[in-house]
Amino acid sequence: MSKSAELISRFRAGARVCSGAILVLLVIGALGPESWTPRTEFGWQFDHFLGYFVITLVVCFAWPRPFMVAAVLMAAAFLLEGLQAFVPDRSANLVAALCGAGGVLAAALAAEVFIRASRWHARTAK
Repeated sequence: MSKSAELISRFRAGARVCSGAILVLLVIGALGPESWTPRTEFGWQFDHFLGYFVITLVVCFAWPRPFMVAAVLMAAAFLLEGLQAFVPDRSANLVAALCGAGGVLAAALAAEVFIRASRWHARTAK
């Protein structure tokens, strides 16, 4: 195994650990008390979009199958938003789920373009 392949393998292993931790924090933030959820001054719609966008990029780095990752995370966005109907200080919101799913889709498309471009570059550089 070349040094660069070994380095990529180590980064992916670290990204898998980080993505697992991020997903656990996502569930805690979505179903825990509202005060535990970090917010920006840009509004909750932007927070949902940006949060899911960043999470998707990290997970796509760990598992480079962006559309599979997107399918799972979009389902998770809707599931977590629906489960908030059962949490005392939360309420389910379709717009919030759609903002999260939009962030997932945007990040997955960006990751897919990057992966295809890097593969194309690797083929043409030989």
